[in-house]
Amino acid sequence: MPFIVTENCIKCKYTDCVEVCPVDCFHEGPNMLVIDPDECIDCTLCEPECPVEAILSEDDVSEEQKQFIELNSVLSREWPVINEMKDAPADADEWKDVPDKLQYLER
Repeated sequence: MPFIVTENCIKCKYTDCVEVCPVDCFHEGPNMLVIDPDECIDCTLCEPECPVEAILSEDDVSEEQKQFIELNSVLSREWPVINEMKDAPADADEWKDVPDKLQYLER
């Protein structure tokens, strides 16, 4: 079962997870990362690295976050692969505990 990047990543976009991924399944958008479910090997290395707990196993995604399963699949085909850690946005810490961030997702 692949891992999914959920709403907590929006406007935070920490890339700690990218550094540990052995298969380069992360893709970078303007203000969020996603995981390509076809590339993810379910190694679990990325999940504990996320400082905002935005990465979950597909089985653990709540009903409120289910739409992110499809978003990860779709956006990973549109956005480029990211395989090196980058600095988080300057205001990432201000966004990490903000709820209902889907409205801020930039495609």
